Amino acid sequence: MKHLIVYYFYILAPPILLIWMKKIQLIDTTSFGVLVLFYLLIYRTYIDGKRLVDKNVITKKDIWKMIIPGKRITYFKELYLS
Repeated sequence: MKHLIVYYFYILAPPILLIWMKKIQLIDTTSFGVLVLFYLLIYRTYIDGKRLVDKNVITKKDIWKMIIPGKRITYFKELYLS
C-alpha cells in the first residue's frame, strides 16, 4: 500500500459506504455506531499501521501501537503526504 491514492481509497471508502447504508436504511443506528467504532479503532489502526510497515517506517509488531491516541500525528507526513 505504498501508493497514496490506494491508501486514500482504503480509508475513505468504508465511511462513504456506511453513510450510504444508513441513508437508505440498510442498517439501524446501533449497528451504524458499532461499525463506526470498529472503523475508527480497528480498521484504521490496521490500515495506517500496514502503510507504515510497507514504507519501512515501523515494524510489523508495532502496528498495534497505532491505536494510541495521537500516534497517527507522529507519522502524519508518511501517512498522508508521501
